[in-house]
Amino acid sequence: MATDDPNDLERVDRDIRINELKHEAEDLAGGEMVAWESEECPPETAESFWQRVVDYEKAPLTCHFEQLLERGVDLPAPEAMTDPELTAKLSEVIDKLASVRVFLSQTDHLSDRELYAHLWTDTLREQIPDLPFDDHSAWHIDMLGGCSEEDIELQMKHYADEEDRRHWLEQFPDYEMPTHEDPPYARDERLPRSEY
Repeated sequence: MATDDPNDLERVDRDIRINELKHEAEDLAGGEMVAWESEECPPETAESFWQRVVDYEKAPLTCHFEQLLERGVDLPAPEAMTDPELTAKLSEVIDKLASVRVFLSQTDHLSDRELYAHLWTDTLREQIPDLPFDDHSAWHIDMLGGCSEEDIELQMKHYADEEDRRHWLEQFPDYEMPTHEDPPYARDERLPRSEY
């Protein structure tokens, strides 16, 4: 149990480890790091957090495409498959991604072929740290996460509720808000989700 006793060696050792981790994280960030930590944060949580930051920054790089191949998933080019083959392959990819704690969201504006093609050519090939995963970890891939003008328009058109749309217009009064339309596909409600 931690106390205010300066001779509490366990607390002192933990404080030293936390400071060393913070300095290592700052070095790994090239000296440009902004961080804030609540005074109420338990030291065990702070140490675990800073260890994860350092592990993330030091991890070798991979991509989800390589991870799927390593797990035995064949990933043919989109144009090499018929529509039924592609739909089955997309389902396999989504399930295998979920098994390694990778979850997709906001996909209902894309057909199966469009989604698979986007994953195959772009999203699954993005470099990521090669970190071990557990039941508490998750990698979320938002198919509108790029914040491009097109992403924002699709978000406002298909996914944003009236409150979000109203808030957006308060922030950006000159924005030409598209008319709401339900997305053309209904996949998201069936997608695997992380359970915390």
